[in-house]
Amino acid sequence: MIKEVVSTALAVDEKLVIRKHTIRHGKGEKRICIVTGTHGDELEGQYVCYKVNQIIRQHLKSFNGQIDIYPALNPLGIDTVTRGIPNFDIDMNRIFPGDENGSMVEYVAYHIVQDLAGADLVIDIHSSNIFLREIPQARINVNCSEALLPYARLLNLDFIWIHEAATVLESTLAHSLNSIGTKCVVVEMGVGMRINNKLGEQLTNGIFNLMHKMGMWGKTISIEHTEPLVSQGDHVCFINSDVSGIFITNVKYNNNVVKGEEIGQIVSPLTGEVLSSVISPVDGLLFTLRAYPVVYEGSLIARIHITH
Repeated sequence: MIKEVVSTALAVDEKLVIRKHTIRHGKGEKRICIVTGTHGDELEGQYVCYKVNQIIRQHLKSFNGQIDIYPALNPLGIDTVTRGIPNFDIDMNRIFPGDENGSMVEYVAYHIVQDLAGADLVIDIHSSNIFLREIPQARINVNCSEALLPYARLLNLDFIWIHEAATVLESTLAHSLNSIGTKCVVVEMGVGMRINNKLGEQLTNGIFNLMHKMGMWGKTISIEHTEPLVSQGDHVCFINSDVSGIFITNVKYNNNVVKGEEIGQIVSPLTGEVLSSVISPVDGLLFTLRAYPVVYEGSLIARIHITH
């Protein structure tokens, strides 16, 4: 059943409407929510919503409980290929938990949180931006790791990053939900403005594996990554560009690199010079890699989980 979560008036007699698809079957009391489209340039979650919807509809008798699928928390952003909310210059994932008596976007954020509250689990799906490519991973605040890690391990992901608390995270959807006792795992994968079917299939299988373990799905799921790599504390190395130029690489992400290995080069198209070699300072898993080749001094090139 398609339901309206919240709507509010726009100019010229138009409306901003957030919708969800609720599927309820059997006598099970468990409820999970699939949320995506918070950033309009992150599209990987669109494919996951489509596949989860399709599979449950085709095998409804195997489903026991309730799933709410929210494909577009920021429909204006998706329509205009804009990361934030158009005309407001606001990142939607920096205004939660919202305010019922606040501005239009705060009002919408408030009602989204209220609608999600009480679920057994919320899976908040993001892509990377257009600049970086990410392996399928869960990102969990260290303060919530004990409660969320068992769920994240079931999602068929390559990597789980347990990161330190940061002030900016307090205004995200995940932090707002976890703060009120509604468990929320953030998943990030792929690159902005694109859909990678293979990554979508991987996470979709993980969601059904999770539902199977929760007693919501009757079919056993074959998954690829039964034990994802877990990183926490200071085990992540950031590599930033030391010059401006064009980043060139033949290295693939989701592979191990060794200390001293060349990850790529920053070159000058004007002179034909190699301005800088990007060298790994550690041994580890390359889980983030620059996708957009134009870089400036300080631009993020890669993130590596340190294994030694």
